[in-house]
Amino acid sequence: MLHGMELGFGRSGAIWSNCQDRVAYERPEGHTLSLYIEGGEGTRRLGRKAGRGRPGAICIMPQAHSSDWEITDRFAFVHLYLPDIELRRSFTETFDRDARLMVLPDLSFCDAPHLAAALHHLASALARNDALAAEAATAEATAAALAPGLPQGLRQPSLKGGLPPHLRRRIGEYIEAHLDTPLRLHELAAMANLSAFHFQRMFRASHGVSPQGWIQRRRLECARRLLRGGTPVVQIATACGFSSQSHLTRVFKAATGTTPAAYRAAIRECEPRDKAQILQA
Repeated sequence: MLHGMELGFGRSGAIWSNCQDRVAYERPEGHTLSLYIEGGEGTRRLGRKAGRGRPGAICIMPQAHSSDWEITDRFAFVHLYLPDIELRRSFTETFDRDARLMVLPDLSFCDAPHLAAALHHLASALARNDALAAEAATAEATAAALAPGLPQGLRQPSLKGGLPPHLRRRIGEYIEAHLDTPLRLHELAAMANLSAFHFQRMFRASHGVSPQGWIQRRRLECARRLLRGGTPVVQIATACGFSSQSHLTRVFKAATGTTPAAYRAAIRECEPRDKAQILQA
């Protein structure tokens, strides 16, 4: 591994180099998006007529899909590792669709320009150890992997249960409008005319994450947005529904690997550089 970084919420990125090897992945946990940066012509996937690697080629390895690879020449590629729960949550949030409709294709050495560009950005950020740029590239790559246009050819699963789209939107809008207040499970369940137990099951099926997990992620996203401004951290904690600044700090660090203060400092450190790049352009 040449470079690696934890990207928060269970995600991570790494740049790898290898040569003269045989690598097997047996039902891996989580999804992997991969871009060949250098070489790859000496890499092939055994058991498939998928050609060979090359700079710019994309591989997508969905969770639990086993694969076996033979490597004869040196190459380098970037991997983006995404937990299933995080990818499904992102799918629902980005496209306003049921999380169970997310079907990631198993692809080897394909062309996907938008995804390739995002993973190039990630590789550059990892090489510079630029956490904010890596965060932005991760969001870009995730959206590109989930967006229509990849050569999927996959049948969408039929759905039973879960929350219908109008209830997902109504409850999502209510959560966004009340992030600064205590949100109770039974109150959200009442909006769907369900028991708290049944609502929790239906919500998780449709969103890929529990109501509590969804709310916490939305609160953290709200905090990250406000940290880009000048609002004191203690006020951000209140505005995003955390009981105290220490509560926000504890949850923020557990999810992202850094504290709110360090995250803000990193943003401010990047601002002069970003402005200089804009002026040069």
